[in-house]
Amino acid sequence: MNAPAQSAPNVQVVLSDCSATDAGHLFTELCRHFDSDRGADDVPPHDTEGSRPTMWTGTFDTSAPAGTPDAPRPPRLSGPVKAEVQGEPQAVSRLREALEETFTVEELGHVSGDQEIELELRLQNRAA
Repeated sequence: MNAPAQSAPNVQVVLSDCSATDAGHLFTELCRHFDSDRGADDVPPHDTEGSRPTMWTGTFDTSAPAGTPDAPRPPRLSGPVKAEVQGEPQAVSRLREALEETFTVEELGHVSGDQEIELELRLQNRAA
């Protein structure tokens, strides 16, 4: 007899095309909703010298609420941010719903596999 498939709650988030400050704001917002591998004592995203593109990554556990839901919302983004999210479809959906509470989320593309989905999103501040 086959056991029911277990949901994999972790979603990998890769941010690019944004400032280190905006990456930090987005990770702070996601940490309000989900536990993460990005601990409070981690060094916040920071810019590096040189002309190479910079990307910031984090993994978020969407199976249970985070311990900081009452934390204040981060400041507004300085501009659009590109986010690539990858994980099990239900977990990605939960993470996207959390982002939609604060930001305008535009889907730029997606790739679906047997067990995972990858979305490319553009996140922007909601109109005031």
